[in-house]
Amino acid sequence: MSSLQIGPHTVQPPVVLAPMAGITNAPFRTLCREFAEGDGWGAGGPKPQALGSQSPGERSSRGLFVSEMITTRALVERNDKTMQLIHFDAGERPRSIQLYGVDPVTVGKAVRMIVEEDLADHIDLNFGCPVPKVTRKGGGSALPYKRHLLRAILREAVTGAGELPVTMKMRKGIDDDHLTYLDAGRIAVEEGVTAIALHGRTTAQHYGGTADWDAIARLKEHVPEIPVLGNGDIWSADDAVRMMRETGCDGVVVGRGCLGRPWLFGDLVATFEGTGAPKAPGLREVAAVMVRHATLLGEWLGDEARGVIDFRKHVAWYLKGFAVGSEMRKRLAISSSLAELAEGLHELDLDQPWPIGADGPRGRTSGNNRVVLPDGWLRDPYDCAGVGEDAELDTSGG
Repeated sequence: MSSLQIGPHTVQPPVVLAPMAGITNAPFRTLCREFAEGDGWGAGGPKPQALGSQSPGERSSRGLFVSEMITTRALVERNDKTMQLIHFDAGERPRSIQLYGVDPVTVGKAVRMIVEEDLADHIDLNFGCPVPKVTRKGGGSALPYKRHLLRAILREAVTGAGELPVTMKMRKGIDDDHLTYLDAGRIAVEEGVTAIALHGRTTAQHYGGTADWDAIARLKEHVPEIPVLGNGDIWSADDAVRMMRETGCDGVVVGRGCLGRPWLFGDLVATFEGTGAPKAPGLREVAAVMVRHATLLGEWLGDEARGVIDFRKHVAWYLKGFAVGSEMRKRLAISSSLAELAEGLHELDLDQPWPIGADGPRGRTSGNNRVVLPDGWLRDPYDCAGVGEDAELDTSGG
């Protein structure tokens, strides 16, 4: 399959790590990148980054690994937490930041700040967040309904970015009666966006039901001028290949499928390059990755205990399908140190092979939600009134 071109950056195979709040920080991106580069299994410490010494200009990358969502207002105001979130390891190229914003002027300021201070090599814009406290303010996946506002934001971003490529991620629309993805795709092309990622669900669906891959195919037919990436229900490398074959999309965006499975990027590289899928890991290998993940988090946060505490949410995802009792799962999920985590893991039957049926939905699966919007939001798809700075809340999704 062909590579994916994002501005000057060649992404081969054409796979992208979806931004996920509290997940796709520098340590998790490191793990995913190591597996993509063949350095993941048995990793006991920092790996030499084969791509890290290359120039930040035109280059080839085994996957694109995007940061957590960054709120443009917080970036412009140099919020301490936000400035940590935009940290990239020396080997991360291209450096990819996802921005969330509702005010064209603020988005423009954030993009120009990124360019002037050389903070990233690629900018993605989030129009896919379905969280009620965001959509009730007109942000996230509610925003593309306001066509003029969407156009204004894209225009400011692309203009401010200069030579940096700008992409966007969105959903089908608010609900089945208010689909926006085809209009949004055409606006994106007209404003100079480099590529579009479509999550094949509406805001109302959240993460429930089945992703509509047919919508991805329709968008690709509608905007053949730029790459279209598909997102939704990719739990394995075979799912990624099938999506591309069935929809004609130019690449895939993987989100919940890599929760507790950073090695999925190694599987994706092997499958796309035709070298055969690697052998599924047993619990011993998974446990080693768990300890490494927690270690990286501690190093990133500057405190081992904070790193292990942050890692707790990953425990259930890593252990899904393995024969681990409920009490032990709880114990591992409240570990406070690396020693405590490692001790609990070593008490498990580490000779367990990869469990049949362990792949499949992980993370959020809620669906059929009532969409909360500003009063009168659906009355006029062009009127931009009603969107204020308070729509920029520190949350993400999509």
